[in-house]
Amino acid sequence: MTSQINPQPGIMNIAPYQGGKATLAGIDNVIKLSSNENPLGPSEAAIEAVRRSAMNMHRYPSTDHRALREAIGNAHGLDPEKVICGAGSDEIIAFLCQAYAGPGDEVIHTEHGFAMYRISALAAGATPVEVPERDRVTDVDAILAGCSARTRLVFIANPNNPTGTMIGGADVARLAAGLPPKALLVLDGAYAEFVDGFDGGAALIGARDNVVMTRTFSKLYGLGGMRVGWGYGPAAIIDVLNRVRGPFNLSAAALAAGEAAIGDTGYVEHCRAENARWRAWLAEALATAGVPSDTSCANFILARFADQQEAERCDQYLQSQGLIVRLVAGYKLPNALRITVGDEIACRRVATAIATFKGVA
Repeated sequence: MTSQINPQPGIMNIAPYQGGKATLAGIDNVIKLSSNENPLGPSEAAIEAVRRSAMNMHRYPSTDHRALREAIGNAHGLDPEKVICGAGSDEIIAFLCQAYAGPGDEVIHTEHGFAMYRISALAAGATPVEVPERDRVTDVDAILAGCSARTRLVFIANPNNPTGTMIGGADVARLAAGLPPKALLVLDGAYAEFVDGFDGGAALIGARDNVVMTRTFSKLYGLGGMRVGWGYGPAAIIDVLNRVRGPFNLSAAALAAGEAAIGDTGYVEHCRAENARWRAWLAEALATAGVPSDTSCANFILARFADQQEAERCDQYLQSQGLIVRLVAGYKLPNALRITVGDEIACRRVATAIATFKGVA
């Protein structure tokens, strides 16, 4: 008997998302540099906040996330009423697709853009439209040329993952101004905190009604395991997203961790400075070994090799040395490896291993 129970159109076109590998068979004490996690971990303030929250785990968490939204507003100079919180910024991306795109609509993303844009578009029944980048950098003209009357959402990550590159405020503003009337620009700022003085597009949101920003606590704040993200946008957009958001989408522990983490400004600055220091060191060490990379504005480096075969051989060699990085052929970068900026020990180990692989150690 043939089943007539089928998923919605588009669902079976989704390739399940593959996270960064975390273990290697037969090797203990591996160094994981595959998921862009903060090697210094969360702040002690966040850890203590989670401990305290455990005493009340029998209670439901806040439904309006007010304390965390106010903490976010204070930290970034934003109106808390225009902030929405989610289980990572991935959930905000899914909300946007669920609320603003559907069958017959198009969702634009760039060729090396974050995989969840396409996945969330397909899950909503919309058609993802891929546009080219220029030398691994978001191309505003290509995006505008890819727009149509059916375009409802345009996603760009700035800085981008997995390339680490970014575009300036003037280009972002030109993109927002040039979109079709029914299209919403989504600025994915998962790595915005790694850029000194960068607001992630907040000022532009204050001036327009067609721009939304997403952010996360998973990277600089070291809360990947807690799943805390947020979005900021025009009041009307946030009102819509809150109508599809589940009332208890964030646990009490996650809310407490986020509030404490964003308030520990000294630790945040320390993590940002350490990342900048070892990012520059690692990029230079790899270049000396004959492995180029674009200037990264995030907490990882996209190391480029001669071809896909060399990239895969280098990945295998690194694994043999207990080092896990990320193959990014799925992002149409088959000749590259994305390497998270770790602590000093991790950076020195991966640089030495790559130099040895290249025969220049």
